[in-house]
Amino acid sequence: MNQSQLKRTSVFLSLILRHNPSAANVTLDQHGWAYIDDLIDGVNHTGKYVLDRETLEYIVQTDNKQRYSISDDGKRIRANQGHSVNVDVELEEKQPPKLLYHGTADRSCTLIRREGLKPKSRLYVHLSKDRGTAVQVGQRHGKPVVLTVRADEMYRDGYLFYYSVNGVWLTKFVPVHYIDF
Repeated sequence: MNQSQLKRTSVFLSLILRHNPSAANVTLDQHGWAYIDDLIDGVNHTGKYVLDRETLEYIVQTDNKQRYSISDDGKRIRANQGHSVNVDVELEEKQPPKLLYHGTADRSCTLIRREGLKPKSRLYVHLSKDRGTAVQVGQRHGKPVVLTVRADEMYRDGYLFYYSVNGVWLTKFVPVHYIDF
């Protein structure tokens, strides 16, 4: 499988495991896990992709954002975060660093100044521990802007933060007064 096919297959896996498991006739349990054999069968059954265990493991191991985890018994897989389907990926509640960053497009700033950061179609707002990562995220959406979130202040005021296994900080909402533009 060439790099282009691998990328398309990885994007499809992300769609299945984060947003639309029915796209491959897969069922996610309450914690977002799908059986690998069912996933492989479902992906192959679409007729658009070819997937085997070796290719799946390669995608998981080489994903630069570490989007996926395979269970300790090797039978199940899930996306680490970024879901729009309601699952509990057993996120670790944790005190955040003083500052976190959110990458977005400049065209989104007017709405964010009015309403704060909302998860939109996802379950959580995604925040980065460094500006560089936030710039990369923002570039995917247009001309990048990095917003600084006073996370420690939010936490002291009672907002919960979660830390995913792939290093993304998550929270349900960031009110405007905690954001430095």
